[in-house]
Amino acid sequence: MRRYVIGRVVQAVGVLWAAFTLSFAVLYLLPGDPAEMAADAATGTPVDAHAIAEMRARYGLDQPLWEQYWTALTHAVRGDLGHSINTGQTVTGALAEALPATLALAAMAIVLAVLGGAGLAVAAAYTQRSWLRNLLTALPPIGASMPQFWVGLLLLQLFSFRLKLVPAFGGTGFSGTVLPAITLALPVGAVIAQVLYASLSVTWRQPFVEVAFAKGASRWWVQVRHVLRPAVAPALTVSGLWVGTILAGSVVTETVFSRAGIGRLTQESVLHQDIPVVQGIVVFASLVFVTVNLLIDLAYPLLDPRVAQRGSRKDQAHA
Repeated sequence: MRRYVIGRVVQAVGVLWAAFTLSFAVLYLLPGDPAEMAADAATGTPVDAHAIAEMRARYGLDQPLWEQYWTALTHAVRGDLGHSINTGQTVTGALAEALPATLALAAMAIVLAVLGGAGLAVAAAYTQRSWLRNLLTALPPIGASMPQFWVGLLLLQLFSFRLKLVPAFGGTGFSGTVLPAITLALPVGAVIAQVLYASLSVTWRQPFVEVAFAKGASRWWVQVRHVLRPAVAPALTVSGLWVGTILAGSVVTETVFSRAGIGRLTQESVLHQDIPVVQGIVVFASLVFVTVNLLIDLAYPLLDPRVAQRGSRKDQAHA
């Protein structure tokens, strides 16, 4: 078990380092000079070479690439993500301002995706009516195939412009978050439903299910008590993997619904080639991704004792 935990922690650190390094390389390979763009934006007119050079020196962009990378990496380890080239604000401050709106959106989207996807899968696996099962299992592929921006525009047209139930753009609170959350949750919930239903179908055919029925248990009790727990692990893994998708999807969703948040900040930072801010967003998203997946990996032994037993045998073998 100890080796299992240490291995997952080392993998998480490796993913964070790889995300930081790859994003650094990609951002610095982009055409254009971020210092020139920031200087032009600050004055509103093209500036001379001396002002651009001063801007480059201020943010360390005149240093060799390896030195810029090492400085950024060591500062990031200490929690210092630098300053925005465009606004001069600290990256952590910009993230702190944008984070609450995105967290509220992502939390509601995850709840809707898990409840909707799991409920659909459980209902499809539980029913004994073939027509209803076929109908329920046909819905997730449709949900997974619909583009997010199209879903968002469709929801806006129906619930904001026609029915006027929720604000169209820039709303706050539940009414301003529910449509963007549904837009984000739809593809995630569809995949969760597909994976969980497949796992439930396999688990229903296991011998212990017949034993439970032989003891007089009802179909609902068997599903809740004996089938759902071992079947939920693959869906839990998919949920963790799709956390990154929800964060990435917030860029499109927050743009469609004109919401402030990490997505809007990402869009503006990429547009102005604000490298420190984009780098900070990548590091933050990677940190959220690896943390969620690490917690899921550590929860596996609780859901499936065989994981802990395999880890214990490896510990004993290496003792």
